[in-house]
Amino acid sequence: MSLIHVFRFSAPSRTGPARRIVLTLCLLLALLAAGCATTPTGRRQLKLIAPERMQRMGNQAYREIKKETPEVEDKATRDYVRCVCEAVTSALPRNGKTQDWRITVFRKGDMINAFALPGGNIGIYTGLLEVAETPAQLATVVSHEIAHVRLEHANARMSASFATQAGIGLMGAMLGIEKERDRQILALMGLGAQVGVILPYTRSQETEADVLGLEYMAIAGFDPAASIELWQNMRKAAGKGPPEFLSTHPSKGTRIDTLRKNLPRARELFRKARASGRNPQCPRPQSQ
Repeated sequence: MSLIHVFRFSAPSRTGPARRIVLTLCLLLALLAAGCATTPTGRRQLKLIAPERMQRMGNQAYREIKKETPEVEDKATRDYVRCVCEAVTSALPRNGKTQDWRITVFRKGDMINAFALPGGNIGIYTGLLEVAETPAQLATVVSHEIAHVRLEHANARMSASFATQAGIGLMGAMLGIEKERDRQILALMGLGAQVGVILPYTRSQETEADVLGLEYMAIAGFDPAASIELWQNMRKAAGKGPPEFLSTHPSKGTRIDTLRKNLPRARELFRKARASGRNPQCPRPQSQ
């Protein structure tokens, strides 16, 4: 039985307040125990929402963003971004989850940002193309965002939000069709910069996404050393005002150190990828 079905529980009307509190706490503890999951990197995290539900929510959020934000019409730019994204997604390890990804380039030059959502949705804003100066640097961001999805960090954030509130009704409201459009939900899914509710990922989630994303770009045939160049560019861009990407993906000095520490393994994966013929050719538009 899906964990979501548990939220239909209601205590009998004759049950006293103290009894209802005990039952609610017991139910909450049972949910927390049942909802613990292990990520692909071996870290334990809370996961209370069925993956199918997360995918529907991700698809809904993606449709809402597409309604509100104009898309790039320039074919060369669209082809470039699609080439990089598809090089990454086509090399992802098979895990029974999303394999087909929808890719959209949004025309918003002042927004240095990108996202990936459950359900197989990727959005790239044109402002990012000014900071990610090479295909490999763009692949760094794409791989990082896809890693957040593969690691189910949005599910963990929503589950943790529910657990800290310790209320059954809140989760029920969060999962309602109307409430899927709520700004808080979008922020928990990683779209904080888009809706003005800044909820940064935790340091452990960021580190996980950095390490796994480094592997993803390497097995796709992109030089993982470009990840360090990308974050150095992000740091420079922050001098003109922090990019939106940094508002929900805090850039700490330890981030580059973590990438450097994991480069040896990523370089080995990169060498194997190139030896097997993976060498993405994604020409960057001259206008970028």
